[in-house]
Amino acid sequence: MKPFTPLTRKQNSGPVRYLVVDDSVFARKSLAKMIESFGGELAGEAGDGCTAITEYTRTSPDIVLMDITMPQMEGIEAVERIVRQHPEARIVMVSSVGYQDNILAALQKGARHFVQKPVKPDVLYEIIRYVLNDETAAQTPATVGEARS
Repeated sequence: MKPFTPLTRKQNSGPVRYLVVDDSVFARKSLAKMIESFGGELAGEAGDGCTAITEYTRTSPDIVLMDITMPQMEGIEAVERIVRQHPEARIVMVSSVGYQDNILAALQKGARHFVQKPVKPDVLYEIIRYVLNDETAAQTPATVGEARS
């Protein structure tokens, strides 16, 4: 994996903190390894949407990487609930279920972006950079027409 320029928090230049939500332990470990290569810090992990909501409140991450298909509560519903409670939440959907309907629903519920599995580190890095710097999107959830590649 190529080295990346570390991403830092705007307010204190500390490492960006991530919450990784996926029912696959392998996927969580793979994303955690990418986060480490980005200079980030793993704030928490969750294997379903219900736990993701609790972990978001407990850890206050800068970025959430959220799968769509999970047991108990799927990612799109978890996005809606997290954004309802924390409008500033920055959530990137990370899923192999990249159908147009899923992407549209996720963005309408408040996700900031979508990345297709299998995730390429350089693609995820650029998306995270974009989401961290997108102050406009922090106030207005993106729609599909505004979706970024």
